[in-house]
Amino acid sequence: MTTQVVDGTAAGTDPRGRARQPRRRQGRAGRFLTRHWYAWAMCAPVVIVAIVLIGYPLVRGVYLSLTDATEANMGRTIGMNVIPSTYEFVGLGNYVDIVTSAEFLSRLGWTVVWTVVCVALHYGLGLGLAMLLNRPLRFRSLYRMMLVLPWAVPAFVSAFIWRYLLNGEFGVINALLRTVGLPGVDWLDQPLWAKVSVITVNVWLGVPFMMLALLGGLQAIPRELYEAAEVDGASPWQRFRHITVPGLRPVSSTVVLLGTIWTFNQFPVIYLVTKGGPGGSSEILVTYAYRQAFEGIRNYSGSAAWGVLILVLLVAMAVVYRRALSRQGEAW
Repeated sequence: MTTQVVDGTAAGTDPRGRARQPRRRQGRAGRFLTRHWYAWAMCAPVVIVAIVLIGYPLVRGVYLSLTDATEANMGRTIGMNVIPSTYEFVGLGNYVDIVTSAEFLSRLGWTVVWTVVCVALHYGLGLGLAMLLNRPLRFRSLYRMMLVLPWAVPAFVSAFIWRYLLNGEFGVINALLRTVGLPGVDWLDQPLWAKVSVITVNVWLGVPFMMLALLGGLQAIPRELYEAAEVDGASPWQRFRHITVPGLRPVSSTVVLLGTIWTFNQFPVIYLVTKGGPGGSSEILVTYAYRQAFEGIRNYSGSAAWGVLILVLLVAMAVVYRRALSRQGEAW
């Protein structure tokens, strides 16, 4: 009986004559981690921060929404005395109370109107300004810088400025109206005008972002398409409809979704300009949830339930929006 020799070494042994150990096969996850360990190491700090700042508060909020936690039964320390928590688990009771309440329907209705109107104006005005800035104009860089200024100013600063401008007694806008012989308007003290005011402020804040995003999309459309269409005799409307709109669709789908989420949760404008008034007429869901937690008898469980419902509504809207884009052949 002979032993098979390969390059002078018996099969199954190393050059020193020792038996070779079979290699352990790594799983797919192990190979992926081994190959991309540097990328995982770079992402780890961000993931940890996200878990601490987003993951824990989210889990804690969901837990509180299933209890009856309020300012009265939450645990706290007063001096040397430690008062334990006495709140109890109530299941979905908070959600049932919210969904069946009149406040939910009224706040949700106004929040939807507020979001749709603001996003529509953001997109329409932003697209118009982007198309103007996409043309060869004198001082185009100056115009662009001036139009971006509202976006550069922090939202809370802009809200305070607009609150002063819209003041019924000392506001600059009413002063201008009286100068031309028109009566002043109670911008912040009448429900209708309060809603018009917050929409105006939010549009002023949101148009610059939409303009810049759409301007980038316009500049990415090849000029040859417009030149060929013009040679073929296409009108400006036909060029806009068949070239500009399809060319902007990928950008438009993204900015409309982002604008919807931001506007739906636009806390500073509502709270700092009108404080949700008068009489709660301009209150949206997120400001109402804030009041539940930080004003009056602090209802932490109710506020948490409102927050979870807002999250569910936004996720559902994003899923429906994505499916609608997928049916139209858009990859998103």
